[in-house]
Amino acid sequence: MNIPDPKMRATPVIRQLDQTTANRIAAGEVVERPASAVKELVENALDAGATRIQIAIEEGGKRLIRVTDDGCGMVPEDLPLALSRHATSKIDGSDLLAITSFGFRGEALPSLGAVGRLTITSRAAGAEGAVIAVTGGRLTPPRPAAANPGTVVELRDLFFATPARLKFLRTERAETQAVAEVLRRLALAQPHVGFALTADGREIFRADAEQGELFGALTLRVTRLMGSDFIDNALPMDAIRDGITLTGFAALPTYSRGAAVAQHLFVNGRPVRDKMLTGALRAGYMDVLASGRHPAAVLFLECDPQLVDVNVHPAKAEVRFRDPQSARGLLVGALRHAMAGAGHRASSTGGSATLAAFQPEPGRADADRPAADQPGTRTHDAQRPLLAWHGDRPSGAAIRAGLDMQMPAPGFRETPSARFDPVLDDAPALQDAPLGAARAQIHENYIIAQTPDGLIIVDQHAAHERLVYERLKAQAQASGIAAQALLIPEIVELSPSDADRILSIAADLAGLGLVVEPFGPGAIALREVPAMLTRLDGAALIRDILDDLADQGQSDRLQGRIDAVLSSMACHGSVRSGRRMTADEMNALLREMERTPRSGQCNHGRPTWVKLPLSDIERLFGRKG
Repeated sequence: MNIPDPKMRATPVIRQLDQTTANRIAAGEVVERPASAVKELVENALDAGATRIQIAIEEGGKRLIRVTDDGCGMVPEDLPLALSRHATSKIDGSDLLAITSFGFRGEALPSLGAVGRLTITSRAAGAEGAVIAVTGGRLTPPRPAAANPGTVVELRDLFFATPARLKFLRTERAETQAVAEVLRRLALAQPHVGFALTADGREIFRADAEQGELFGALTLRVTRLMGSDFIDNALPMDAIRDGITLTGFAALPTYSRGAAVAQHLFVNGRPVRDKMLTGALRAGYMDVLASGRHPAAVLFLECDPQLVDVNVHPAKAEVRFRDPQSARGLLVGALRHAMAGAGHRASSTGGSATLAAFQPEPGRADADRPAADQPGTRTHDAQRPLLAWHGDRPSGAAIRAGLDMQMPAPGFRETPSARFDPVLDDAPALQDAPLGAARAQIHENYIIAQTPDGLIIVDQHAAHERLVYERLKAQAQASGIAAQALLIPEIVELSPSDADRILSIAADLAGLGLVVEPFGPGAIALREVPAMLTRLDGAALIRDILDDLADQGQSDRLQGRIDAVLSSMACHGSVRSGRRMTADEMNALLREMERTPRSGQCNHGRPTWVKLPLSDIERLFGRKG
């Protein structure tokens, strides 16, 4: 058997791909699915100055995508050029960082024409209308056509020229939802533009143009698209740092979602899905969200185009800041400052859910009642009081000073049975406080407070846990994180580049109690660790931090572990469920909640209190219509 000599193999021939094949390859990057095609076409309409954009799709966009706008339009002689690769009116090529438009690559229309049947009908002001068509990359000359001012782009049979791509598309319903989500994101950034989406002849999305100045129009658009619940539970954002401005709305931690579906980030008006920005959003909510929950936000970053590069992704979905740490610091700092400024505020949806729980199912009130509660039934538990009212008034001086509420106050005594609490002299003044005046404690865990317009229900353990946690964090920040020197330094073997990366942030780690030093090429020595992290796997922590640095450029992992320990300490050091509290103790807790940042949610992201409006309570009893 003759074995061919590898040296005698034929040299591969280098071929120049034809334009149609090149456009189809480009379409694989630019046009992933029908939603991608809609995004490119709508962005072209926005760049043309359109104020009203109508989109029609059939079969999830696979059969038809039609985008009609009232923009500036095109003259007949420009139509063939618009279908040429890398032809655009958005930039002149002199400065790729001075980009103020959505599109600039000149790839979308030729890519769509290479994989589908594309027709463009357009008329510019003062010019005749014309139409041009391209099918699978084959272009036909433009011809005159009747047209309104603006442009109509019709794409039929998407991916008919590359049928293998059709196998990767999802169901018609899923593709239609993806198209609607693309329009929703673009509509959030363009409140003065009207959008309408029709799917198989049925209108499924509409956002009429808003009137008024920009922020007022944006607020109206966000309210319509995100819902009134979001805007009612959102914190307005307005911050600036190093030439970057942040505006928009970020929801309270207690108004969170089970997935990252309500996160909308924009850079210079462009919707983006950037890992650095989404990581900064998570960091801003780091110690206030429940596990598995995701924040809701609509945030806009504006800066000089020279400070951000949008030419890093074919679909323009990612950006790269000249100073990413400045952008990240602005986002994280503004979010934490806004939530600290919100104080004890919690989402209003908790009260609505509580009231809904009071509504009995028709005809099932008696059937669902436990046997112990049926008329004429007596059990041992029936003798246990539901409400524990406290009439004794101890001095409460230490309690009002915000000292340890875990220990019984002077004069405190257990209440063997329910009894009425006499009206306090300072009750009117306390009722006018944000969280009202304490009136009762039920099930030895929930405080009932009265306000002029409703009732407040407070989870005493969750609320005090947050108060103690914030106090511990403030103390740690003021005095620093105590470090414990290791008897024998732990040597961590790394690659030279990873070792340099860790040593570059050694000062930041030392501020958190983790002291690292170089230990020869490709190794570091852990000499001190945070004293509160008694069982620390130093090597694993270092590698986790390196992963964060590679993925996000920054790591909050060590701070997160320290916060988790402080949170655990706060949990064990707070007033426990089942402990009866005096009126002074309850009121002291309410007043401290009003003074403490982020007291509207516990350390695990759950609400610490809910409000029941008096008007809704009266409706429960039929006192108001």
